[in-house]
Amino acid sequence: LVFFSSLSEDKVWTTVYHDLQMQTSVGGNSLEKLSVLQLNYSATMDQISAITSSAEYCEQFISYSCKMSRLLNTPEGNPYTWWVGKANEKHYYWGGSGPGIQKCACGIERNCTDPKYYCNCDADYKQWRKDTGMLSYKEHLPVSQVVVGDVDRPGSEAKISVGPVRCQGDRNYWNAASFVTSSSYLHFSTFQGETSADISFYFKTSASDGVFLENLGNTDFIKLELKSATEVSFSFDVGNGPVEIIVRSPNQLNDDQWHRVNAERNVKQASLQVDQLPLEVRKAPTEGHTRLELYSQLYVGAAGGQRGFLGCIRSLRMNGVTLDLEERAKVTPGVKPGCSGHCTSYGMYCANGGKCVEKYNGYSCDCSKTAYDGPFCIKDVGAFFEEGMWLRYNFRSPGTSIKDLVSRTLLSSTDPEITAPDLNLNKEELSFSFSTTKSPCVLLYISSYTQDFMAVLVKPSGNLQIRYSLGGTKEPYNIDVDHRNMANGQPHTINITRNGRDIVLQLDHYPPTSYSLPTASDIQFNSPKALFLGKVIEIGKIDQDIYKYNTPGFTGCLSRVQFNQIAPLKAALRPTNASSHVHIQGELVESNCGASPLTIPPMSAATDPWHLDSASADFPYNGQAIGDGVNRNSAIIGGVIAVVIFTILCTLVFLIRYMFRHKGTYHTNEAKGAESAESADAAIMNNDPNFTETIDESKKEWLI
Repeated sequence: LVFFSSLSEDKVWTTVYHDLQMQTSVGGNSLEKLSVLQLNYSATMDQISAITSSAEYCEQFISYSCKMSRLLNTPEGNPYTWWVGKANEKHYYWGGSGPGIQKCACGIERNCTDPKYYCNCDADYKQWRKDTGMLSYKEHLPVSQVVVGDVDRPGSEAKISVGPVRCQGDRNYWNAASFVTSSSYLHFSTFQGETSADISFYFKTSASDGVFLENLGNTDFIKLELKSATEVSFSFDVGNGPVEIIVRSPNQLNDDQWHRVNAERNVKQASLQVDQLPLEVRKAPTEGHTRLELYSQLYVGAAGGQRGFLGCIRSLRMNGVTLDLEERAKVTPGVKPGCSGHCTSYGMYCANGGKCVEKYNGYSCDCSKTAYDGPFCIKDVGAFFEEGMWLRYNFRSPGTSIKDLVSRTLLSSTDPEITAPDLNLNKEELSFSFSTTKSPCVLLYISSYTQDFMAVLVKPSGNLQIRYSLGGTKEPYNIDVDHRNMANGQPHTINITRNGRDIVLQLDHYPPTSYSLPTASDIQFNSPKALFLGKVIEIGKIDQDIYKYNTPGFTGCLSRVQFNQIAPLKAALRPTNASSHVHIQGELVESNCGASPLTIPPMSAATDPWHLDSASADFPYNGQAIGDGVNRNSAIIGGVIAVVIFTILCTLVFLIRYMFRHKGTYHTNEAKGAESAESADAAIMNNDPNFTETIDESKKEWLI
């Protein structure tokens, strides 16, 4: 194989291998001053160079294991060992470092075995040491040679490991240009496609027609255009008269979404394909001209007074060469480099409230306002809490006024109702996942500068309770979820939304259910102060039940915690602007807690608090509910029938045994050796030679 592509961590890696074995030994009283290790790759250097040049990122692992064998001879000596990269250039930096820095990874991180040196091996110990890391300056890759010195002394030994070259991303994939007027165009040198042409690109437009590209000769030409909102045309003339191939789409192509065009022509045939629509093919005539002779420049966009393309074109490849649309667009009026509007096509991939952000050559997902992480905001951020640990997120940071904080963070919203500077919350959204086996405990508590608070608790029974105290009532308003033990070690997800007096609660995969604060209750959460996880450490008066549940504290996992625009666990585990708001008691160990809740089997109506009573619910069908009396009669009749059938079967068994009890000897299928076997299973194994074979067969793993 020349190279191998694999998919991992949401990325596609292209890997090129070589023939040098890992941990290749060098030295051991060698008479040679230098040992040269040559790496032969499964692809040519030109092929590897094409891969690294077009990739966004490349890396290659390199390792030097040593025993009395110095590596770079730091801090100021001449290196004993170096590696050779692209263009046969020598490089004196090692994995984990960078060009021009004569250090190993430990020298960069300042954790070398001997701090006087910048590589572990430079300390010249008689014990085995190692310097490893990734080479990631792709302009220097791949490693073609490793030259090892300092292995000619008695006792000197070294082992070299070099990994394959791994690259990911395509720099050209988002090489794009925006054509903003119908007369805009880019021009390039004449397309050299005499006997074969392979053209591919992506386009996005809201216009109904326009020329993508055109190149002319005296009479010959080649052209690709959007003829209508549903038609793409590929036309050319090699001297036998014009030929046109049209692909018609059942859907609009001017929908401001990306569409791919691939056009090919050779001496035998020509073809055109748009997206995944059927390939349109036209055979070339058996006689006549076959060479496409072009002389003018290649025009991308408007040409010869024709109406040009309006929109974006990216990743334009002609006979394997990607045209640099962006560089040419920088110096061309009417054309802009890059292409805005990526979020129109790909914004839906930013999950869990992540915001799609337009970038110069693509897009990214901003997860800063979510409790998630990763390129698409789908990675849970959570932590394991040991007994006595707690986290406090202060809504007000040192030096920040409450008014500034509320307007910037806690109340971040376009809703004018909650951006008012009155420091009160009329609505809030809370979501998180947890798992625990201990009860009672406080999962989450939000305090205030007044007596208002909100809490999510696990009661001694293991049931969940949401508690609101917003003033106006003597006792807090409690929502008790009594249908199952939540302290069962399984992950559970809670979503709580309050808007004024209305509260909506969703637990795990159950449908949401609605509650309402008492009429006497205030509907504003006044002056929120801090959010606690695991335990409440707050001065002043605390609700009596919360005080009791607070000891010894929560033990278990909490993940993807989010209150409005605040993600306290993420702020604690990821360096963000909000990290200064966090105080932690104990050491947080990151974990996602298996945050996706298990599917819960259906429960009976009697124990299911989400069950809708037939008298008060609207069912999605027109049938009528069966009365209780009918259900009761049916149950009685069924029970009688079951008893009768059981009695008849027992009688038959008794009669059969009575009739055959004196019929003489009989044979059984008992396994030989059953008398001496310790168990029935042992008897079967002793008697059946295929039994062991069956077990072995079931344990085989089949690799496909």
